Amino acid sequence: MNHTEHSRQMYLAGDVGGTKTILALYQAGGNNCLKKQQFSSAQYLTFTELLTEFLADVDYTSIKAVCIGVAGIVANGRCETTNLPWVLSSQDIGELVNSQQVRLLNDLEATAWGLLDLPERDFVELNPDACNHQQGNIAVLAAGTGLGEAIIAWDDIRHQVIASEGGHADFSPTNEQEIALLRHLLEKFSGHVSFERLISGAGLVNIYQFLKHSNDVPANPEIEQQMIQQDPAAVIGEAGVAGSDALCLAALKLFCKIYGAESGNLALKCLPYGGVYLAGGIGAKILPVLQQGEFMRGFLDKGRCKTLLQTLSVKVCTNPEVALLGALSYIKKHT
Repeated sequence: MNHTEHSRQMYLAGDVGGTKTILALYQAGGNNCLKKQQFSSAQYLTFTELLTEFLADVDYTSIKAVCIGVAGIVANGRCETTNLPWVLSSQDIGELVNSQQVRLLNDLEATAWGLLDLPERDFVELNPDACNHQQGNIAVLAAGTGLGEAIIAWDDIRHQVIASEGGHADFSPTNEQEIALLRHLLEKFSGHVSFERLISGAGLVNIYQFLKHSNDVPANPEIEQQMIQQDPAAVIGEAGVAGSDALCLAALKLFCKIYGAESGNLALKCLPYGGVYLAGGIGAKILPVLQQGEFMRGFLDKGRCKTLLQTLSVKVCTNPEVALLGALSYIKKHT
């Protein structure tokens, strides 16, 4: 970064996840990105260590404001990350970058702010019966390392984002197979099975292992070997999307059905006439299977309330940096 860039006022935006962390510097007041870097989160003992490395060539006095989306519960400017041994503090970050304008957001809160500003080309509609988009509440779900949920409330003037930890709510089976799946996971997790135990990268592996032990579909030794050597969720997802392995495809279809069911649950709780949006790293990667119908079947399987959900827009966000852009959007709207 040259001297001219050092002298500019900058915004620092970030997206901290269990798998990866993205940090970026933007010219204050605009969208001009001056520096952006992605990190493997698990390679750093603390967020401070990671941030210090990112800012090694930056004049800290140029940073006007900071907003970072974090996968975890944010309270009083502090967050203990859900899937990392990190503690983030707005006060500590402010002291490091010499700024009093530091805000930590739940990662889904940041994602929600980002969704509001994205162009239509960054979305794919899953509901063939969706009516035209209208103003109203919006439901947001994001399956990735974990399962995040948020609500974007509409008050007839502007949107307000409501953070939640809805992904940790109890998994509710809807048929005999899912009841058996719940029993299987109750043994593994000692008494509490959340939707995140199913709708996440690790959740896809849990579903695969359940189907494997149920002996419904035989396991492929080549796939099993790949799962040892690589990220097992990625192996299952890729083989399922390609249709090259029956067990992986079965796991992915059940994953989509349960993802749809929980999306429908959130929709019933906030009546999102403005739409349901799926973000997170998994949705875009498994889009072909999401489009096959299992997701919408799970979404609409709500008995007397099926009619209520039938015309809601359900879209997959294909922009992988939506949470980062949401953190930037929050800075521009609130500083």
